Amino acid sequence: MKPVRVRPRADRDIDLALAYLFEEQSPAAALQLAGEMEASVGRIASRPRIGSPRYAHLLKGLRFWRLRRFPYLIFYVEQAGFIDVLRVLHAARDIPAALRATSSLQDKA
Repeated sequence: MKPVRVRPRADRDIDLALAYLFEEQSPAAALQLAGEMEASVGRIASRPRIGSPRYAHLLKGLRFWRLRRFPYLIFYVEQAGFIDVLRVLHAARDIPAALRATSSLQDKA
């Protein structure tokens, strides 16, 4: 199992998703989302190639994992010693545009 590093941008994505659910639905929904994200990151850490490489043409090595009960995607890159979580995006977003903005972050790591 590899350790996971959550980039500040992904951390902000998570905070925004949780805040939205807390305000618009319920604190219980936000807790469920947090639990599912945590479980999904655990799956990714133990089996990094589990995610889809669909957007790898935008960023080398990029994979994503879709949450089961919520419409969020966890975007990550497997590094030699850790998993690098770059973004957590709602599935209805313009994914390629959001990831293009992220690719410059990958170069600075």
